[in-house]
Order: sequence, then C-alpha cells, then structure tokens
Amino acid sequence: MHTFKQFVRFVGVGGVATALQYLILVVLVSIFDIKPMSASTVGFLVSSLINYELNCRFTFNSASTRQKTMPLFYCVVAIGLLINALVMHIFVSVLLLHYLLSQIVATSVVLVSNFTLNRVWVFR
Repeated sequence: MHTFKQFVRFVGVGGVATALQYLILVVLVSIFDIKPMSASTVGFLVSSLINYELNCRFTFNSASTRQKTMPLFYCVVAIGLLINALVMHIFVSVLLLHYLLSQIVATSVVLVSNFTLNRVWVFR
C-alpha cells in the first residue's frame, strides 16, 4: 500500500484512539482529580489497545502473527509514551500551559514517530 494512503489510515485510526485517550484524560482530571500527566498516561495506555487492533487490521493489513507484531508495537508505544510524558511535563509543569493544549502538542509529536516506526519496523 502506498505510504500516503497508509498515513491517512494511520491518522484516522489514531483519531479514534486519541479521542478515547482525551476522553479518559478529561474524565480522570475533571471528575477524579488525577494529575494531568498521570491521567494522560492512563489514557495513552488504554487507547493503545484499540490502536494496535485497528492498525494491524486496517492501516497495515498485517499478515504477521500477534506474537511477532505486538511486542514490537508496544516498544513503539513505550517510546511514544516517553515522548508524550516528556512533552506533557515540559508544557504543563515548566511552561504552565493548559493540559489539553499540552496534550495536543504531545499528540502531534508522537504521531510522526509512531507512524514511521510502525511502518518500517512493526508492520513492514
């Protein structure tokens, strides 16, 4: 499949996963008074489950086994989680920006690295 088409699908799948992540983030911060960085991490991890399934089936149409791709996918998730946490920390704790604006920036940064790693390493 052409890279641009995969990227469009990746963004669509990511949109679904990101919507879930943001919902979890807002609920945990607003209702349960959990700190934004912790809430973001929980949302990121929960949404990664849906993200894996949709990317495996829809974006990359992978024929590889789950035993092969899932560990690699979660290595990419771990990298993305570290980038997400770093950006959230800098923007919320250092620059004192609103947590939702900070999350938008973090999501944008993670998008590019995750697509590249998934395309060339996990689902090649």
